[in-house]
Formats: sequence, C-alpha cells, structure tokens
Amino acid sequence: MKTTQKQTGAAQTLAILQQLGVTDIFGYPGGAIMPMYDALYFSPINHYLCRHEQGAAFAAVGYGRASGRPGVCMATSGPGATNLITGLADAMADSVPVVAITGQVPTRAMGTDGFQEVDIIGLSLACTKHCFQIKQLKDLPQVLQLAFEIATSGRPGPVLIDIPKDIQVAEVETLTPPLSQTKSTLSLVSAASPKQQTASDGPGSEFKQAIELLSQAKRPLYYIGGGVGMADAVDELRDMMQTFPLPSVASLKGLGVVALNQHHYLGMLGMHGSRAGNTAIQECDLMLVLGARFDDRATGKLDEFAPHAKVIQLDIDPAEINKRRHADVAIAGDIKETLPKLFAALLACKQPFNQSELKQWQDRCELSVDKNPLKSPLKSQGIFAPALLQELSDSLQETGNDRSYITTDVGQHQMWAAQHMRFSLPNRFISSSGLGTMGFGLPAAIGAQLSDPEAQIICISGDGSFMMNVQELATIKRYQLPVKILLIDNSKLGLVRQWQQLFFDERYSETDLSDNPDFVMLAKSFDIAAETITNEQQISDGLTRMLEHQGPYLLHVKIDAFENVWPLVPPDTANHKMMEDLEH
Repeated sequence: MKTTQKQTGAAQTLAILQQLGVTDIFGYPGGAIMPMYDALYFSPINHYLCRHEQGAAFAAVGYGRASGRPGVCMATSGPGATNLITGLADAMADSVPVVAITGQVPTRAMGTDGFQEVDIIGLSLACTKHCFQIKQLKDLPQVLQLAFEIATSGRPGPVLIDIPKDIQVAEVETLTPPLSQTKSTLSLVSAASPKQQTASDGPGSEFKQAIELLSQAKRPLYYIGGGVGMADAVDELRDMMQTFPLPSVASLKGLGVVALNQHHYLGMLGMHGSRAGNTAIQECDLMLVLGARFDDRATGKLDEFAPHAKVIQLDIDPAEINKRRHADVAIAGDIKETLPKLFAALLACKQPFNQSELKQWQDRCELSVDKNPLKSPLKSQGIFAPALLQELSDSLQETGNDRSYITTDVGQHQMWAAQHMRFSLPNRFISSSGLGTMGFGLPAAIGAQLSDPEAQIICISGDGSFMMNVQELATIKRYQLPVKILLIDNSKLGLVRQWQQLFFDERYSETDLSDNPDFVMLAKSFDIAAETITNEQQISDGLTRMLEHQGPYLLHVKIDAFENVWPLVPPDTANHKMMEDLEH
C-alpha cells in the first residue's frame, strides 16, 4: 500500500530487498555506502559484519551454495568494491546466485577521479552475469527485482548493483511500492537474460536420437556435473539411476549428487580422480553428460579424453554445449525438466540396454574399483590426512547427521576431502571449484552456518589457505557461530610444493610456511576452543571433541610436510596415464 511518507533511496533499497525475501546481508561499511548502513539501523534485515569485504563476498557465496537462495553482500566504493571482485569471480565460475551492492561516489563526481572512485562496472563485467549502475532513483525498484531474476534464472550467477551516494540519500514521495508479480521489462533484460530455445520447445527429436544412441551403447556411463544440483534435479537423476544403474563419475562440483548407497559409482574423475573413474571414462562408448562443462581439470588432455565415446549432453546453458567437446546429441534446457523426459523415453523402451553387455560393463568397472582403492597405508605413526577425512566422513554418516555441510579451502586438503569423503547432497560440499580460490573455506562456512543455523558446519582448511582470510575468526566470535574448523597443517603450500617436487626438479620456491603462528593460541585469542593432534591414536577422540563441542572449535592437525595427493594426472596428459605413489 502506498503512503505519502518520504523515503530515502537507501531505505527503499532495503525495503525492496525485504520484499524479495532477503533476510541476511554480509558486508563492511564505508563512506559511499554509509547511507545504506544508516537505513540498516531501522531495517529488520540481519546484517553480518565481516572483517574484510572479500570475506563478505565469500560468506554470500557460501550462503548461496548452501541454501540455493541468493547470497547478498555489500561494500563501499573504491577498495571496498574491488575487494568483492574475487568473490564475484568465484560465484561466476561456480554459477552461484549472489547479489552484490556497492556504494559509489555521487553522480556529479563520477569521472573526476574522486576519493575512492573506481569504475566497478568496468571491473566487474568479466566476473558477473550482469551489472547495473543506478542513474535515477525511479529505476531502483525495477533494477533490484531484475537483478534477483538474473541471479537466479537460467544458469545462476552473480549480479552487481552500483548505487551512487546521492541516489541513496535522495528522497521519494512514496514508500516502497509493491513489486510487480510479472517479470521486469527494463530494456536491459534482453541483453541480460535472453530467451533460450530448449529441447522442450521442439518436437522431441533430440530425445529420440538420445534413446537411439543409448540403446546402441555397450559401455554407457553417467558423467555428472554441478548443474544437476543447481537445477534441483538430484531426485530426478537418482530415480533414473535406480532404474538404469549405469556406472557413474562426478566432477568436483557434482559430488553429492549420487546417493550414498548407489551401486556402480566410481568417484570423481579428472586430475585427482579415482583410477577406476578415469579408466571407465577412457573405456566407455557413450557419456550421458549432465550439467558438466568438460572442465580441463576433469578431462586432462582433451584430445585423448574418452576417445571411444559418443556424447549426449544436457545443459541449461547453450554456450557450454559443443564448447570443448562435440555433443552427438545436445539437449539444451533446464535439467529438472529435460531429464525426466529422457527418463520417460527410456522407460518407454522395454529393454533399452542389452542386459548381458551392461552387466559385463558394470562388473568390469566394479573390479577396477576393487583393484584400485583410493587408500594408502601409513608411512609412520603420524596422521595420514586421507584416513582422518575418511574417519570424519564415516562418523558423520554413522550419526545420521544429514544437516552437515563441509566447506573447504583450496589445495591438498580439498582434493583429499573430495576423494575420501561422501556427501548426501551436492550442497553439502561447498568448495571453490572453478576458480580455485584460497581463503574461501572459512567465510563460506560462516555463510553456510547463517543460512542454516541448526546445521553442523565444518570448514576443512590448510594452513596456507586459512591464513588468507583468518580475520573472519572475529566474525565467528562476534556472532557466536558454532563453526568447526579442521585445520590440516603441513607448514607448506602443499599442492604447489607437490608440483615443485614432481615437475620442477624439487626447486621449492616460496612454499615454506614453517613460520606459521601458533594456531591454537590464535583461535583461543578469539575465544574459540582449540587443540592440536599429531598422531593417529588421537584422531577419534579429537574428532569427537570437535563435533560434540557446543560452540566454535578448531582442531589443528599436524601432518607430514611431504605427503602428496595421489593419484595425479600430469598436465597435458590423458586421464588414464595417472601417476601413483610408488612408495606405498
């Protein structure tokens, strides 16, 4: 209902965000965004002060990854805005719905190199799905609504809205009008979210062609990517896999899609994937590719990737089809809609697969799993990180804690977690996949915790990554968030050190972190309970204390500085030519 009371642009922005369902914002104040923070003083929206704008952006990403709802972050102009860029690039790479709001110098000062002025629109073009700069107060309601539509529609992604300070303080004569129930009609929308022609719009020939290829296949395989989870199509795929249990592999972002009890799952493919999974990819004669983009870390040497396989590719983004690998059948559209149609078409074929040939293929893949386990024996009585993470995973499954979310940073610990842990749903594993951003795990855990306050949130980090956004321990302290931190410390930049060992003749350039702080003392300075464990006999009790502690907890785990992640596909090498640990 409209009234005649005046309202500032900042207050109107927050009122519109509230109408759009926003309950939480992560941010850091400053000069050009100060009117927004003044309006926040009277708003029911919860604001969480992070200790760095990058932390705020990653918290918004973690929030979006865990909940599926847009994560919202806010910063001032200049350095505040530029500090958001890495988080926006991360959201863009992993298709995460995020809306970032930045302050800007007043419109009269724009283009004058004013204090803390930066062309954030120009800077963010490459790392956002779309970006807006408000030039007139009357455009604010429609732009905000459109920003959320763009962030969440089609292939999700980040959107930035830049609001000059004079627009924030300008007053309108009426309170926030009710948002339109129909789609926005700004001329910008045609460029931002073009109408996509999908398989469901046509006569269905793609489905007929797909069924024909599937029925001819002797060694078919599911290749599962992050698009399945983003489309909320996990149940649809699990139903299909239950009826047609083809061997399956997953990308890093596709982990958690396959049910924990699903047979013929071969694990992750790619650079640090399982030998069974990579071998199956190389031997299959058909890949049913679901929401995956043939990332270079997954394919290895592209010219030799799955050399015998025909490809059926389902993806919401037409730009991903035929981008790196030719699709024999392409089905562009929302997987939540297209996958059930493909499943129905398969069911209509009374016997789409030769059962004898399929059984031989399944047995062959299972034998490969048995012969190539991802476990290695301990070299010493020290802590072996894969065994630690396997025990953590088993413990979470045994307790039936389906509300556990794992965030990771980037490095060896990330790959060990991907290899040795199982996840009940894809949003339960929150890791920087496409951009590979160190410093991601801790603030992402904060965002995940605030999106689901009753959930168990565990951040698995390495000593290098942890130090990149360590200041967010203050955010955990301020809001008394019960985030658990499993800090795997080898006093090295482990994955870089591993590559230096293997491919740079052991020239260990700038990867020594032996001057790390005392992490337990550091955590306790933020009123976070902490302990260090150093041998395998301490693992079970240490994990139990961490998981059962009522508040935040840091379990500092010292491991061998020269333990490597195995197997490993060297650069520009086919996936089946994996390197193994010859010492084990």
